[in-house]
Amino acid sequence: MPEKRVYYGGYYKVFGEAEIKQIHESTMQVLEDVGFQVSYPPALELLKTNGANVDGNRVFIPRDLVSRCIKQAPSEFTFHGKEKSKDIILGGTRVHFGTGGTALNILDLDRSKRKSTAEDIAVIAALVERLENIDFLIVPVYPHDAPPDKIDINRFFPALTHSSKPVMGGVYTVEGLRQVVEIAATIAGGEEQLKKRPFVGFITSIISPLKIDDLYAEMLMEVASMGLPLATSTAPTAGATAPITLAGTLVQQNAEALMGVILAQLTNPGTPILYSAVPSTMDLRTMSFLMGTVESGLMNAAISQMANYYRVPSYITVGTTDSKIPDAQAAYESATTCLLAALAGGNFIHEAAGLLEGAMTASFAQYVIDNDIIGGCLRALRGVEVNEESMAVKTISAVGPGGNFLGEAHTVKYMRSESFSPRVSDRRSYHAWKAAGGKDSWTTADEIAQKMMEEEHDHFVEEELIQQIKNQYEGLLDI
Repeated sequence: MPEKRVYYGGYYKVFGEAEIKQIHESTMQVLEDVGFQVSYPPALELLKTNGANVDGNRVFIPRDLVSRCIKQAPSEFTFHGKEKSKDIILGGTRVHFGTGGTALNILDLDRSKRKSTAEDIAVIAALVERLENIDFLIVPVYPHDAPPDKIDINRFFPALTHSSKPVMGGVYTVEGLRQVVEIAATIAGGEEQLKKRPFVGFITSIISPLKIDDLYAEMLMEVASMGLPLATSTAPTAGATAPITLAGTLVQQNAEALMGVILAQLTNPGTPILYSAVPSTMDLRTMSFLMGTVESGLMNAAISQMANYYRVPSYITVGTTDSKIPDAQAAYESATTCLLAALAGGNFIHEAAGLLEGAMTASFAQYVIDNDIIGGCLRALRGVEVNEESMAVKTISAVGPGGNFLGEAHTVKYMRSESFSPRVSDRRSYHAWKAAGGKDSWTTADEIAQKMMEEEHDHFVEEELIQQIKNQYEGLLDI
């Protein structure tokens, strides 16, 4: 199998060095003087023991504690796949794109909208497995058909069995978290094997503005104590749960992301933590929450810089559109925000594929379209290779004035690698396109997705082990 290409960003910078320092200093002021609301007793005690100033449920973080915890966080770590070829290294300016969740609806191939099921998780996992530009799988949808107290295992199990790529997702209960880890350890061959090559990670949440509730604090500390990959998703909305100005939102976002790093490192120094961000804006005319705006792309690019400043791998959020269908709006919103984040060097770029309606709906066709958009972003990151062979002076000399390059060996050698070839785009003449049915990109993507979904789904866990896990956990749906 050919070695996986590594893509690097860092070419686009929203901030200069002085502005990064301004954001940092303002963030330190927020952490020291405004503080966080924390009510989970073990978290309060841990913070207090390590030098935080605690006043009831208000915690004020001194800058020396912030610095110490940042230094303890790994500057890079490997998030493993079940196959070594699917491993991804997070950190620096390495760029990896993946899916997002948790959508509540499916826009089906017949273009009807329905509630999502556990089966959809398996189908999407198998579809994403075939989409070469998507590096990791966030558990994509909510399984409405699962028992309410068994949601966590019914979200992760179909994802883990149908994907060889790194899998991450949110959890709803501490018991569910522990059961998912047990299942992953069974698949890995034991807890130690899972810790050596973790192919599953978890998303907890920090509530904007500046609050960690008891459940998420407990789950954050539980994941950190296990030493598994962890995101502490922070989702400030400019104008609602954060200042209306982008800079103000970024200061608050920075404080919230660093609080996740602090609590994880105090729990277990060296925890593979992602500096985590899901910033958004809102339309104050309609009070609509927005994810596909260019401002969201700008903030995520800036967040990539801040994470790189702290030398902590970034978890950022672009690619989700506010459009309700796979149309032109969906394409330009996804492409604009994804390209900004990629050029800035975002590490773990999630929600970049498959989501519509502000992440409320997943679309099979949109996964295929977004795979093409991501492919274009990755081609941009490759840039233009300049060397003696690529400058082709000998070939130009051989062809000379008035000739053409179609039959040249140089053309044959590079014709499949120099340009990106998307699946969905139609590049024929108008007449040829019309004669072939005149299909738009949504129709073409539907057909590609359907063909992929009709292929036999691979299982990345042995059937005997799958059956063993199903027998062990009551309420696990048969998929």
